[in-house]
Order: sequence, then C-alpha cells, then structure tokens
Amino acid sequence: MDTHTTRPGNVGNTLICLSVSFLKVCNCCSGYSAIRKYLIIAVVCFVYLFFTVHVSHTSTRQDKRPDLWTRNSVYSLKPRKTYQDPTGEEVNESLSPTRSNVVYITLKSKRHKPAIIRGTVRPKLRRKKVKVRPQGGTSQGKAKDARHDTNTADKHLGYSELDHSDYSSIRIYSERAPPWFSNDDIMAMRFLADGKITQIDEVAPPGFSSLILFKSATNHTDDADACRKCCGIVRRPLDMSEVFAFHLDRILGMNRTLPAVSRRFHSLGDGQPCPVVLWDPTLSPVVDQPSERLNWGSYQTALKYKCWHRGAIPKPEWSCTSIHHHEWSKLVVFDFLLQIYERLDKNCCGFKPRPEDTCVELGHHEECTDKDSIELTHIVHRRHDPHHLVFFNNKGYFDRDEENLDFKLLEGIKELPDQSVSVLKSQRLREKLLQSLFLDQLYWDSQGGRQGIEKLIDVIERRAKVLLTYINAHGIKVVPMNS
Repeated sequence: MDTHTTRPGNVGNTLICLSVSFLKVCNCCSGYSAIRKYLIIAVVCFVYLFFTVHVSHTSTRQDKRPDLWTRNSVYSLKPRKTYQDPTGEEVNESLSPTRSNVVYITLKSKRHKPAIIRGTVRPKLRRKKVKVRPQGGTSQGKAKDARHDTNTADKHLGYSELDHSDYSSIRIYSERAPPWFSNDDIMAMRFLADGKITQIDEVAPPGFSSLILFKSATNHTDDADACRKCCGIVRRPLDMSEVFAFHLDRILGMNRTLPAVSRRFHSLGDGQPCPVVLWDPTLSPVVDQPSERLNWGSYQTALKYKCWHRGAIPKPEWSCTSIHHHEWSKLVVFDFLLQIYERLDKNCCGFKPRPEDTCVELGHHEECTDKDSIELTHIVHRRHDPHHLVFFNNKGYFDRDEENLDFKLLEGIKELPDQSVSVLKSQRLREKLLQSLFLDQLYWDSQGGRQGIEKLIDVIERRAKVLLTYINAHGIKVVPMNS
C-alpha cells in the first residue's frame, strides 16, 4: 500500500485490517517459547504504532495544504466580458492587456515609482559614419554641391534612405482600427512607417528652426512648402515620446497633434528607431502682434477675457491672438499629462529642473523673476485655420514624479474639455493606450514591449489622478469644447 496516497476516509478501515492481522499473528505464535513469542509481539506492536502515527500525520498535512488554484481562482469568479484580441480571436478579459477592469493573478508588488527613463531610448555611444550615396553624377560633384549649399535654407545632406521592405510595422489585425483614429491618420501612419524614401534634407521653414525632412518617392519637389502628405520630420531617438503623445492626443479626443510613428534609419542615429512626424507645410507660428512675440503676460490677459468665445470680437486691450479660448484648455491638459514645459514654461519656473534640462543648460531658469515677459514657444497653428492650435514639438518627460510636477501650466485656466476629462475618469485610459500603441510595433518593441509600455502608462495614470484632484480642489469647470 502506498501510504502517501492514503485518503483520510480510509484510515479507519486500514487500522481494523491491521488489528485482525495482529490477532492472527498472536494465534500463530502460541506454540513458540515465551521469549520468542514476546519478541515477535513487540516487533508487531512497533510496526503497528509507527504505521498509525505516520498515516495520521500524512492525513493532517493533506487537510492543511493550501489549494493554490482555489485561492487564485477567486479573482476569476466574477463574470468577465470578452474583448477582441489583435489576432481576431475572442479572449476572456482576465487575460486582456488592460488594468482598469482586470485583477491580475500575480505575486509582483504594485509599482509606486515612476519609470526611471528620460527620453525612453538611450542613444549608443558608438557612432557610425554616414555613407554618401550618389544620386546621379559623381560623389565629388555631390560633395561640392553640398559645400556650396551650406548657407541655404534647404541643405541636401548627401545621402538617401533607399531601403524598403514589404513588411509593415503598423499592425492592424482586426477589421478596423481603434475608433479614435481617422482614415487619414491610418494612411499617414502607414506612409510614415512604410513609405519609400528617396531623399533626406535639412530644411529651415519660415518661423521654425532647422528640421530633418525625408521625402517620399511620390514627391518630385525640393520645396518644403509643397511637401503635402509626402514628407516626414525625423526627430532624435531621445524624442520618442512624440509617438506616445500622438496616441494620447487621439484618445483624449483633441486631434491637435500631427501623426507620428517610429521608424528605423540606417543613415541616421546609428540605425536606432527614430520618431517621424508628418510634415504640414501650412504650419505657422502664432504671434501676439506682427512685430511682437507672445509672452506669459499677454497669454494670461487673453485667458481672462476668453478671446473669441461665443463669437465675441476681441478688443485690442485684451491681448488676444487668433487662437480660440478653448484651445488653451486643451493644450494644458495635454502638456500637464506629458509634462511638456517648452511651450508655456520654457524657463522651468514651475518645477525644479535637472542640470541636463534645456532651461538650465541655456541659463533660462535664472530669468523667472520677471515671469510676465517670458516668451511662449512652439505655439503653432495652420494658416488656413488660425483659431485652432497644432501641438508641435511634443517631447514629454516620464521621469518626473508627482511631487515635482509643473503646476504653472494650469495657471489662469478656469475650464477644461469634458471629453478629455471623461476619458481620464472612465478607468479605461490604460486599456485604450495599450490597444493604440500596439499598432506601432517598432515603437512597442523599442520601449521594451508590454512591460515597458505599462511603466509609461503608470506615469500618465498617476498624473491623471493628480489633475482630477486639482480640478475638484480649484473648482475648475468641465464643459463641452467641440470644434
């Protein structure tokens, strides 16, 4: 008999059988001498006692053993809805890559610290030389032309990205993309990720600093102003948060950013993934007056008088720009969640910056005493649509904890968009961000897969809670702000 598999209910029957066997042994030993008889009886008694104690101990231990599956299965007793997996199969929500409506069966402790990550991608120290690929003519002639065009606004960099593959890094496995993306968004994402590149130039559009612009095979002009839906801006690998910002903007229902994806360039950045943003030649900086720049003081005055709200024609003393009052409310929600300070707080006056921040390196942080004269930067609109902002240069920071957030971004704001706030309150922000960012496979992989993406979403969720608390504490109104 295998004592390790003996069930507690069979212990009594086993003991009875042993008792009967004991009596039979005693009867068989009746003809033996007294010493031999007592020795046999002592051995049988010892075996009987050992077996009894061992079986009882085994039964007790089996009764007290925790049923790990039963304990963990408590989390799955609640009925769960199903969702559509990217492969098209219906999956129980307990395995869904969301946190808002799922209790994970895990022994890992909950993360409380923000992701220790700055630009989400660290560049390699080793730099690879850029190979010059001739595009007609000799390489010497091309180099001569490049030297000749050094001081021009559109400088040819002397190389092109001709690598092209049939594989797409934009993965959409279901019949349709997430509802917050328009058809134009999907087309732009596919173009940025998969479009064949024929030329890469350094350009300086009016009102902007120099940009690295790639041009597709469908574009037959060197003019950046004519580069409509066929050119993309190449950012640094450290600016990968531009891609996250695009997805967050669409989920919040703002639609103010330009489409952005991740793409790998063998001629730039040592082959690391870089964020690429769709270029719009109609972009133009917003200015207070034709001869002046927009500063913090005039911006606060414009917020006070609610420029263009309900069709009101602004007066000259209101310091209004062409931007509608509600656009600033959308901007501060977006900038606060990503902690983008370059637009409204370029001198880092609202938080404690680090030595490597641009405001410290350029010495701007020491100029916070006269805050009304601080210039607002990267305030952009389209020339044919002057009342709406375009969120341009969206480099976010995920390494700033809740004790060092830039609340200066929220100064002067009395109303916030209801659509965006409802998303933050819905407990579905994580689910939507996971579903959305999954489309860009190269970005997903470059951030460390789902584990890395989850860390970024952790930061945004905590900031969303801080913003909701701020709204309640300061009596901020949540109103419809449809375009």
